[in-house]
Amino acid sequence: MYSTVMTGAVHGVKSYLLRVETNISEGLPGFSMVGFMSGEVRESGERVRVALRNAGITIPAARITVNLAPADIPKRGIVIDLPVAVGELICMGLLRQEDFEDVLVAGELGLNGEIRPVRGILPIAQMARESGIKTCILPQENQGEGAVVDGIRVVGVRSINELMMYMETDPEQRDAVLAPAHVDVDALFSGADAAKEADFSDVRGQAVVKKGMEIAAAGFHNLLMIGPPGTGKSMLAKCMPGIMPPLTFEESMEVSAVYSVAGALPEGTPLVVRRPFLAPHHSITRAALVGGGMVPMPGQISLAHRGVLFLDELPEFGREQLDLLRQPLEDHEVTIVRQSGGYKYPARFVLLGACNPCPCGHYPDRNRCKCTPWEVKRYLARISGPLLDRMDLCMTVPRARIDELQGTRGQEESSSVVRERVMEACARQAHRFRGTNLRFNADMRPPDLERYCRLGTKEQGLLRELFEQSGMSVRAYHRIIRVARTVADLEGREEIRETHLYLAYTYRQSQILQGGE
Repeated sequence: MYSTVMTGAVHGVKSYLLRVETNISEGLPGFSMVGFMSGEVRESGERVRVALRNAGITIPAARITVNLAPADIPKRGIVIDLPVAVGELICMGLLRQEDFEDVLVAGELGLNGEIRPVRGILPIAQMARESGIKTCILPQENQGEGAVVDGIRVVGVRSINELMMYMETDPEQRDAVLAPAHVDVDALFSGADAAKEADFSDVRGQAVVKKGMEIAAAGFHNLLMIGPPGTGKSMLAKCMPGIMPPLTFEESMEVSAVYSVAGALPEGTPLVVRRPFLAPHHSITRAALVGGGMVPMPGQISLAHRGVLFLDELPEFGREQLDLLRQPLEDHEVTIVRQSGGYKYPARFVLLGACNPCPCGHYPDRNRCKCTPWEVKRYLARISGPLLDRMDLCMTVPRARIDELQGTRGQEESSSVVRERVMEACARQAHRFRGTNLRFNADMRPPDLERYCRLGTKEQGLLRELFEQSGMSVRAYHRIIRVARTVADLEGREEIRETHLYLAYTYRQSQILQGGE
């Protein structure tokens, strides 16, 4: 007897449908799987056999063949236990083939017959909806993840016996046996700000740096902070999520798809509703930073998609590791190539870096700094020139004054006040970029700059003068215009003025870096 069951798999963050074809025929008893698969995928056959036996189901002594189609796609790192088990049950006459028309089945089987969660359910459910599938039968732990996809019916099951009981029930009465999963997306987003981040009001002084962070949050610009230890660089970085605009539903689905593929969604949370903030230690491996592995998985830069990647003690990461960020910072995605094909992961994040000005941390205070000029230069040279060129803002974080530390707490602006200005600037960008795939000023390419950032004669003259005096790169030239566009948006102005351009240029010129060179 023959059966066909639809399931899904992921390749990068993209999903595709798999057709699990099962045939039970007379002949020498045995089990075989075909369809261009790896060894770990073949292991599902033994799990299915034991799980069905422990669920009280007798497997006939016959020849069982399973084919995964299409056969030209390599199958690695996927789990097909439940659709294989369902295919066998259909062939044995315990389930009906017609009940699985327009139905997708996914899940892992435990040896005791329980159904366990799998990774990548969110993109699989999205692909199922786009392919016209009406129902998804998923592990109960994954049902919320699939239910956030509008327009598809999701049923969560806990064991193979529960699935059989559900499918044996009259179709009109199945909802009484297992109700379809439902997720209140609006409630998820309404509680997105419940967690308390560090607040700008907790940081005394540093008004110039705070303004730079406000610009970075409003336009999604990269920012580097350089200063002595104890000046508040790390604390300022932790305030960044509190001033960034909230995730839109579309952005949340993008981020959640990456977390779903990585198996990193928090337990009981079907969607990521707050912008990610990741701060990996400088001992992180290259594969963990950008992604990779035997079966490629997203790295930290992809998990920070639509959020912040904070690299504290930036020079300690090593030049080779940091240079891996250069291409993702430009293309906003990372491509991992293996013999089985290329895997693409999104990587649109704000790079927020912090570092000391020298090994001891006190340069340029020569009363305290004992580093030689060569040591200072060698330390800062760990951050390559091309990576520095990709930083939109590069700011010196000075030591706070005693009167700032002993001042009244209420004098500092709170993150909520700053966030209001950021959201107003983002609203202007959304209006400007409506009908395009652009979301923030930092997303603009050179052709977009010509369209959205037209400069007057005076502004062009100033930019020409700055370009010739500083010897900046073409990339830096474009980044200054993008930052100036954000500064103008924060001020509520449609035209970019000379002051906006000069401020953007000034924010790229760190005195410490200039001295370190």
